[in-house]
Amino acid sequence: MTIQNNAAALPGSFEFGVYTLGDIVPDPVTGQAVSQQRRLQDIVAAAKLADEAGLDVFGVGEHHRLDFAVSSVPVVLAAISQVTSRIKLASTTMVLGTIDPVRLFEDFATLDLLSEGRAEIMAGRGAFTESFPLFGYDLNDYQQLFAENLALLQQLGEHETVNWQGSYRPPLKDAEISPRPLQPRLPLWIGVGGTPASAERAGRLGTGMAIAILSGRPERFKHLAELYRQTAAEAGRSPESLKVAVTSHGYIAKSSKQALDDFYPYYLNYLNGIMARPGTEFRFTREDFEAYTQPGEALAVGSPQQIIEKILYQHELFGHVRFMAQMDVGGMPFSKVASAIELLAAEVAPVVRREIARKKSSSLS
Repeated sequence: MTIQNNAAALPGSFEFGVYTLGDIVPDPVTGQAVSQQRRLQDIVAAAKLADEAGLDVFGVGEHHRLDFAVSSVPVVLAAISQVTSRIKLASTTMVLGTIDPVRLFEDFATLDLLSEGRAEIMAGRGAFTESFPLFGYDLNDYQQLFAENLALLQQLGEHETVNWQGSYRPPLKDAEISPRPLQPRLPLWIGVGGTPASAERAGRLGTGMAIAILSGRPERFKHLAELYRQTAAEAGRSPESLKVAVTSHGYIAKSSKQALDDFYPYYLNYLNGIMARPGTEFRFTREDFEAYTQPGEALAVGSPQQIIEKILYQHELFGHVRFMAQMDVGGMPFSKVASAIELLAAEVAPVVRREIARKKSSSLS
């Protein structure tokens, strides 16, 4: 499938993207599960389609379990870079506590060169913890590892030769950090799930902040955006340099009913196949699901007009510059994901960008 669309954002305008964690569970409708190879091929195909459709960002997240296909994010993004031409390529997210910051920086600098300046790093502490025992880290050091690795990662972006000493990896003495990215500085975002300390850290360091709003009312996250900007101002950061993104589960179909009918079995499958603890099950009825998709709720499932209204409402709360949706959950067939990507690009993005630009223009006049 190849389409060309002029929906891409102009510089400085609101951005749209999709992201994937590459989960693998049997399709609840057919009972069939795709192979890890097929899942990776579908991820590359989705990124290619998103690029052709005019979306702005494609993200890939890191996991280290047999029910996920992606453990090496930069390798997958490098493959995507060779079949796309314009879309930004982001980690969503890297578990920063259990990866060597030097290796992370060099991998994404390499990706930036291969993609002609399209790489971005989104780093987080991670909701899943399987990487800690896998790579020999102590969960008791969860917070300290993240803080130390983040500080080193920023330093690596600022200097070609680095001297550094910390508590969790060997010191660096006149270490040459190569290659250097094509961009003057790799864009760095901190993924925030609801912790005020993470919002404060992002503001203090002047990174972007991506808020994961997966359930509940978006208003309860508004204080994070306020805290981020307040802390940044106190640290002397320019307001123009600050960026807030919202990430969400989402799905779009021509009608609300079709969107709900399509997404519900796969969303429930995702909750029980991926998110539930062993031996437990989410009691999540169709009525619960529809309540989660109401206008004032976070779950971005519905018709194009409903998603437009939801994003514009959230923009009033957060003043964010980017919205990213995770659509391919719970064994969702690629054909449905592809259709939703096309609708996001063709029917949602242009309207949202136009309305945000109109409001911005009105406020300046």
